[in-house]
Amino acid sequence: MPSEAPLIRTEGLCRTYVMGPHRVPALADVGVVVERGSFVAVMGPSGSGKSTFMNVLGCLDRPDAGRYWLDGEEVSGLDPDALAEVRNGKIGFVFQSFNLLPRATALANVELPMVYAGLDRAARAERATEALAAVGLAERAHHRPTQLSGGQQQRVAIARALVNRPPLLLADEPTGALDTRTTREIMALFQQLNRAGITIVLVTHEPDVARYAGRVLSFLDGRVVEDRVQAPQEAVP
Repeated sequence: MPSEAPLIRTEGLCRTYVMGPHRVPALADVGVVVERGSFVAVMGPSGSGKSTFMNVLGCLDRPDAGRYWLDGEEVSGLDPDALAEVRNGKIGFVFQSFNLLPRATALANVELPMVYAGLDRAARAERATEALAAVGLAERAHHRPTQLSGGQQQRVAIARALVNRPPLLLADEPTGALDTRTTREIMALFQQLNRAGITIVLVTHEPDVARYAGRVLSFLDGRVVEDRVQAPQEAVP
């Protein structure tokens, strides 16, 4: 049953990009297991394969070889429509640049994934309000992004990622545009969400951010060169 399986399992993932006459290996035989309720930081220098790995986990890219199981289902061979359903139902995405609609309110931005999921307007408003409250922004529901700080915008983006109640949250450099104090606030929120049972995989190049996770995967030349379990540091806003 899916509930008994690891949330993520990959075997022999390979991905090569063709650039003119050159073939550039981005992933080479990557096998990883991520248990439910984990908080994993993915690190590595530019070109190490960490972003490609994140794109494969997020069903945004396909491996050339290997297999990927998400929530007990093998998804590496699904067609584009099926992959889109997986992304919308089982994965929440958080990015460095927030990717909010500038003319829409925080509430409308959070409602967006539910539009694609087919929920009616009343259900969308109720769940979006709950998600904003969960990230501490209930009172900012009707503010637009330009009326919010960078940290508040990222909280809106996190609420949007959570609103369809996915088991997996993928965060790609989510603190890259934030100052040190706001970074701690966002990492404290991630730790709070993780304690509530959400599995988090976070890509970062900052060791100070990775220390808040319970496990660190380090990539180099498309391979996992270190898989380290650690006692996470408590993020204090």
